[in-house]
Amino acid sequence: MTTDFKETAPVVDPATTARRDQDREAGPILKLQGVGKRFPGVVALRNVTFEVERGEGHVLLGENGAGKSTLINLLGGLFPPDEGSIWFNGSPYRPASPFEAFSKGIRVVHQELNLLSNLTVAENLLFEHLPSRRGLVNFREMNRRAAELLAEVGLDISPSTLVSRLGVAQMQLVEIAKALAHESKLLVLDEPTATLTSKEVDRLFEILRRLKQRKVTTLYISHRLQEIYEVGDRVTVLRDGQHVTTRPLQDLGIPDIVRLMVGRTIADQGVFREDIQPSGEALAVDDLRLTEASPPISFSVRKGEIVGIAGLVGSGRTEAVRAIFGADPRAAGTIRVNGHPVAITSPKDAVAAGICLMTEDRKQQGLLLDMSCAENITITDLKRLSRRGLLDRAMENAASEKLVAGLRVKTPTIFHKVGTFSGGNQQKVVIAKWLYRGSSALICDEPTRGIDVGAKAEIYDLMGRLAAEGKGILVVSSDLPELMSICHRILVFSKGRIAGEVPRAAFDQNRILSLAYEEYGRARGN
Repeated sequence: MTTDFKETAPVVDPATTARRDQDREAGPILKLQGVGKRFPGVVALRNVTFEVERGEGHVLLGENGAGKSTLINLLGGLFPPDEGSIWFNGSPYRPASPFEAFSKGIRVVHQELNLLSNLTVAENLLFEHLPSRRGLVNFREMNRRAAELLAEVGLDISPSTLVSRLGVAQMQLVEIAKALAHESKLLVLDEPTATLTSKEVDRLFEILRRLKQRKVTTLYISHRLQEIYEVGDRVTVLRDGQHVTTRPLQDLGIPDIVRLMVGRTIADQGVFREDIQPSGEALAVDDLRLTEASPPISFSVRKGEIVGIAGLVGSGRTEAVRAIFGADPRAAGTIRVNGHPVAITSPKDAVAAGICLMTEDRKQQGLLLDMSCAENITITDLKRLSRRGLLDRAMENAASEKLVAGLRVKTPTIFHKVGTFSGGNQQKVVIAKWLYRGSSALICDEPTRGIDVGAKAEIYDLMGRLAAEGKGILVVSSDLPELMSICHRILVFSKGRIAGEVPRAAFDQNRILSLAYEEYGRARGN
């Protein structure tokens, strides 16, 4: 005798299902339990446990190398944890790819931008869901939607602009706009304001407040500690890959947070060196024009002087310093180093003349990610390490070890590839390579972008020491308090020209901002 067994669907109780959905909605949106991650020679995360509540602004803090980037890469589906578990929206979460993370409702805006440079802004914004008509991309609709997203983040550019033509700050705003293109349950923002000026930062905070009203949860990472109170309800602090605490932000002041992050008390801002008396000319630019129609730019930096460049996104700050360095062409203008005219048509000419540029985009322009820390540091002057045409590895290692120790670069060895480093430690390697070169004039474009408070203090101190040695330093920064804390003078750029110069005795944030907005007001007839 045989019996046929038929598979039948289980009886589902609607009330039970409703209770489960209600319980799921009531619990935390994100839960990490004992999460760990290892890389060769490095324990990036160890037994990390904390929760993120639904609809809250949750801040994630820690020094460079504390494990923040590793954690958000786990959430973004770039690689899985080695131990522990992650729960998202009430279910086990282990994405196999960034696309799977995105499809489940997590959107990550990384500190290191990941746009497709050979595509337009509109194509980048709507890449996952390009509007179509009869099986073909509807470019008119795509550009219309992209224009709405750009307006939401306050970026005044054409949707048809190639991403390769944008500056880092503009690309950062495009990344944020891209995250807004599709409603997410959890939005992870890694250093979103690092290259933005106060106008763009205020716009971002306004957007985050609107998202919070729509119950969108944010996980916010920043080294600008003053701003976290604008977006955060609670804060989680990591140190050396381990969870230190998760507490309400209202219970903590900035000194408390710094102590939790670094285990010691430290000043966030630089201290101006009153003892330095600038003299002589380190770098001078006369009638520099980026194009035939551009307004002329003229200024100088004395030996021992730190001069700041402020301005809004798109004001021409980065374009000017890149032209000085020979990275971009210029239509006219002369450049002098130590009082002598120099012919610069390429970065090689600039380096030979004694000028170095710490680019704002370290990943694409400042480092060779597949090469070691030591190789990146010494590549600016291999002749010093050569003996009869051969590279002296012992000398290279000794020089690199000294700079790595001096700048407190976190790496197991100097032979590790810089592509595996955290953003802040990559920035330190960029600085190290130019210190090794020993240039007369240093141009620093967003030198503390993605740098933690401890490293910032070290870099400010380093700039002061280099100025005391007679170097001329030009600093481009979107962080006005930073410029006001370390500079002798600040040049304010607006619409491609120098709108004004503010001496240290007259430093005032409102005055600097009014100069930055001056040309924009004139353009609108105000």
